[in-house]
Parts: sequence; C-alpha cells; structure tokens
Amino acid sequence: MASYNSISVEKLARLTGTPKGPVIIDVRDDEDFAALPSLVPASTRRPFASAAQWSAEYRGLWVVVVCQKGRKLSEGVAAWLRNAGAQAESLEGGLEAWTAAGLPLVPAAAIPGGKAGGGSVWVTRSRPKIDRIACPWLIRRFVAPSEVEAVAERFGATPFDVENVFWSHRGEGCTFDTMIAEFGLSFPALQHLALIVRAADTDRLDLVPEASGLLAASLGLSRMFADDLEQLEAGMTLYDAFYRWARDATQEKHEWVHHVAKKAKDHE
Repeated sequence: MASYNSISVEKLARLTGTPKGPVIIDVRDDEDFAALPSLVPASTRRPFASAAQWSAEYRGLWVVVVCQKGRKLSEGVAAWLRNAGAQAESLEGGLEAWTAAGLPLVPAAAIPGGKAGGGSVWVTRSRPKIDRIACPWLIRRFVAPSEVEAVAERFGATPFDVENVFWSHRGEGCTFDTMIAEFGLSFPALQHLALIVRAADTDRLDLVPEASGLLAASLGLSRMFADDLEQLEAGMTLYDAFYRWARDATQEKHEWVHHVAKKAKDHE
C-alpha cells in the first residue's frame, strides 16, 4: 500500500491516459536512464539537481515523480514541487516497481526528435476522420506533453498517416496500430481500442461491433466542425470515452476470468 505522499504503480497505471491524470516526471540520474532508456507512458524527463529552478512550472498541478527505486530522488523532487505549490507524490517503488509489475514503457528513442522530455510536433493531412484523430489522442495521452496539431506546417514536424512515411499503415494495421507497437504501449485497453480503430478506419466493421459506432461518431464530428483543430479537440473527448470503456471492460473481463479460474481450482 502506498505511503503518505506516494502513489502505487497500480493506481498510476489506471490513471495513465485519462484526461485528469497526473503529470508524470522522470528524475532518474543519467546512469540509471542509460541502463534503461525508457519512460513510464506520458512522462517527461527533468533533471533532479535543478528541481528548485523548474518546480514553479507545475504550480497548481498534480504531479507524480519517478526515480529508479522511489526513494531519495523522487521524494526530494516531490518536496520541491509541493513547496512550489504543486500536489506532488512519488511513485512507490519507482521504475523498478513499474517494470516488475509488467507495465508498458515507452522507448525514449521511439519519440521523434530523440527527445526524452519536452514536446514533439506532428503533421498530417487535413480533414481528419478516424486515424488522424486517434493518433493525436494517443500521443497526447500516452507519449509526452506534445504540440500535436492536425494541420501544423512547421519545420521539423513528424508526418503521420500519409503515404510512404514511417508512422503510417502497415499491412492490415492502421497508423494507430503502428504507434502502439513502436511506443510499446501494451495496455490491454489500448489493444482493445486499437482493434476498434482499425476496423473503423480500414472499413472492416465486421471485426468488432463497436467499430460502427466509432465510424458514425467520427463522420458526425467531421460534419460538425469546419476547423480541423476544433474537431480534434472534440474528438479527444470521444476517444477518452472509448478508452475508459475499454479499460473498464478489459479489467472486468480479467477479474471475471480470474474469479472463474479460482473457483475451478477451489473445486479440484
């Protein structure tokens, strides 16, 4: 059980990807990061030694601080953050506990631009429908705080969901599938959501019944908004809802299977 001013890996895993989840900051030292250059999904890396200088940026925010073992570095940085007016906790057991629980990690090298922290800029075609809403949602919620804009024509932006680029369809999968695979996001709820997105985006509505609903809602949003960025913001709520449903549905299924297996074992 998490102690005062700390959060368990189980609770943080359930909050990851939700719109009201905490800001996650990785403060591991260079040696620990070099040994495992990956990040808890949605986290950014900041130097622990200069926490006194940057902690004020998080005033009024809920923050979870991650270090290797959940001890002095994360606890010290969390204290600086609380002093600056943030609601800050350390991750109990640190990255070691997260890894031991078998939870996903995002390889830092997979983040475009090679940034382990900070933002990333992505560009795609105009008039988004399914994949081009789902992918920005995934980046914002699970990769890092980013400057995802559906029609951002900025130097150095990473293209996605267009032909002949890295971040696009592969085989029978859509771009959303590609991102989940490349970022190592093996949350069961995301895998379930990916099937729905793939079915709706590639016109294979027979794959899963929810795909027809996603397609209808996506086309409706496209007709409601003339501005792509307004449509993107509205689409964020849609995917938040689908993810929350998928998360709870997969959790309930896991608990039901566990209950049935236990019951069968008890009758042996």
